[in-house]
Amino acid sequence: MPRYTLPARDIPLDDNWDVIVAGGGPAARPAATSAARQGAKTLLLEASGVLGGMGTSGLVPWFCGYTDGEKILARGLAETVRQGLMAGMPLLKKTIEANPLYAPSIDPEVLKRVYDNMVLGAGARVLFHTQVCSVDSGGGQVNAVIAANKTGLAAFKAKVYVDCTGDGDLAAWAGAPFEKGGEKGELQPATMCFIIANIDEYGLAAGPRVHYYDPDSPIWKAIRSDKYPDIIEPHACNRQIGPGVWGFNTGHVFDVDNTDPASTTKAIFHGRKMAAQYRDAFAEFHPAFANSFLAATGSMLGVRETRRIMGDYVLVADDYHARRSFPDEICRNAYNIDIHSSKETSIAASQKTIEELKAANAKAICSYGPGESYGVPYRCLTPKGLRNVLVAGRCISTDRRLNGSVRIMACCLTTGEAAGCAAAMAAAAASDVHAVDTAALRQTLKSHGAWLP
Repeated sequence: MPRYTLPARDIPLDDNWDVIVAGGGPAARPAATSAARQGAKTLLLEASGVLGGMGTSGLVPWFCGYTDGEKILARGLAETVRQGLMAGMPLLKKTIEANPLYAPSIDPEVLKRVYDNMVLGAGARVLFHTQVCSVDSGGGQVNAVIAANKTGLAAFKAKVYVDCTGDGDLAAWAGAPFEKGGEKGELQPATMCFIIANIDEYGLAAGPRVHYYDPDSPIWKAIRSDKYPDIIEPHACNRQIGPGVWGFNTGHVFDVDNTDPASTTKAIFHGRKMAAQYRDAFAEFHPAFANSFLAATGSMLGVRETRRIMGDYVLVADDYHARRSFPDEICRNAYNIDIHSSKETSIAASQKTIEELKAANAKAICSYGPGESYGVPYRCLTPKGLRNVLVAGRCISTDRRLNGSVRIMACCLTTGEAAGCAAAMAAAAASDVHAVDTAALRQTLKSHGAWLP
């Protein structure tokens, strides 16, 4: 591609911050809250107009990974989120009172307000519609981040930066080593989540499940129909989020790279088309959907995988299988290893029997038994070669298989809270994230409700 050289010019500089959090997703919100709660002057820069990422803009309909099958693992600020959702969602409150380990469903409007109240209540500052687009770095540290918004380009400077972009943009641009996808660069497929409203609740309860483990599911009929060419494989997860309203994490958009805007744009167009086909197929093949309508599609794509920033420790699948603990662990996680398949493998799955699908999924997912979990070390949040940058969320330092476990939103909440707390501690000292006293960090997290045995 041809190159263009920008002429030298001055841009505004805002250098009045201890901690800057890049991104506004499920890791960023607790990072900013935690840093501000520790007394750090904290700024969160978010490209959209809403906090929450996949749980709000992306319409993922529930939080995976809150429990180990016996107790709640994602506590601290993650527990505050769960309680906030229950307070705003009577249906969820009733369900959790009956089943305390139920994975929280998400009304995105309720979750937006929960996040807003938490970040602002802690005293953090937020700038919406402000996209971090470059970094000024050198000597093993970030000197400033460059962002674009309605004022044009501006520079923002802090003592410590927390990369919660999901794709590890800030850390990668600053020179941190990273891995991306599989050995051949392959990436897990994405999903365009969507909401369908005016579903007949009685009819849905009395009729076949929409899940692909039900042989009478409308998913199977749609796959075998020529009317819905984009419904090609059995992937159908859904959760009720309100009266007559269900959220769907259903279908895959294949061959998309979220670090390539052209690829993501193409995938979003395709995802919206798919969502409409799913609603129409459900309406044709399941009476409960006869009068339903497609109420919303995500304003951002559900991306499962891009960069993994290499840190002082790389958490690997062997750590998962060993249920390993670490002296510097900042959270526990019990979510299974969940790697979504390629297009070819997914299409081939449509030719399997239900029992064959169950067996294949059980082998691939590697689930734990009740009460089992593993620790996530603080060293997974500290990028090699950068002294004043932390990462949180799905881009932390793991191998590809283990990333299939830590990428879920509950773990993003807990790694985000730890990163924000550590950022405040580093900013108050020498701004070296590698030198943070992890015993003190763990004690602080425990004092705010984190579950750290």
